[in-house]
Amino acid sequence: MKPSILFVGAGRMAEAIISGLQNKKHDQIKDIFVTNKSNPTRLKELESKYGVIPKNQLIDRITQVDIIVLAMPPKDHEEVLKNIYPYITNQLIITIAAGIGPEHLEKRLPKETAVGWIMPNTAAEVGQSISLYAYGHFITDTHKQQMELIVNSIGASQYCSEEEIHKLTAITGSSPAFLYQFVESLISMTEELGMTKDVAQKLVTEMVIGSAEMLKTGKLPSDLREQVTTPGGATAEGLKVLKMGNFEQLIKNAVIATNKKAKG
Repeated sequence: MKPSILFVGAGRMAEAIISGLQNKKHDQIKDIFVTNKSNPTRLKELESKYGVIPKNQLIDRITQVDIIVLAMPPKDHEEVLKNIYPYITNQLIITIAAGIGPEHLEKRLPKETAVGWIMPNTAAEVGQSISLYAYGHFITDTHKQQMELIVNSIGASQYCSEEEIHKLTAITGSSPAFLYQFVESLISMTEELGMTKDVAQKLVTEMVIGSAEMLKTGKLPSDLREQVTTPGGATAEGLKVLKMGNFEQLIKNAVIATNKKAKG
């Protein structure tokens, strides 16, 4: 039986998942409903783009759907979980919010509610997320199929324990920001070398894309680095500067700081 899905929230990640479902899994789902109390115009936009069914009231379809995706910020979860509590029977409840794991959901929903947690990243918008996911204690095989239907609509995925997701969110979720910061710095330097902003962005962007494709061949990053680096050459000199600046430790410190903040 094809599941019906209710999205609570209509932000960019909700849209990314909706788009992925419609593009890759449309023949495996029945209906997609979306509610977003603060922006009715946004619901109309998603209806026009993806054919979803907008709902102004959260409780309008809760009892008639199979999956509820909580696609809103962590701070909004308490109120929403309290509001939906009386209407939960056998639905699968999934959150995509940082720091809100299955244990958190189970404590705030009726006993033996099936819950799951998906941690995607922004590449979900182009179907290239690497998403982490975990289950609660009351998941059936049907629920697992439903979970995988959603998580695999936006890219690759990896099943983890709840604790592993807490630790790895900085790696898969936040690290794209670290990469973009690195790219920004290279673009800025390229401009200083006399290139226009457009040319600088093109050069650096294509370099990153090509490098990522090399990684996808399965070769180790260390091997790829050595291929570019002639002993005693120009690249080696640049790498020496990064090492002197504690580049590797800075990255580790950034991950530690991100995880610490995510835990509150």
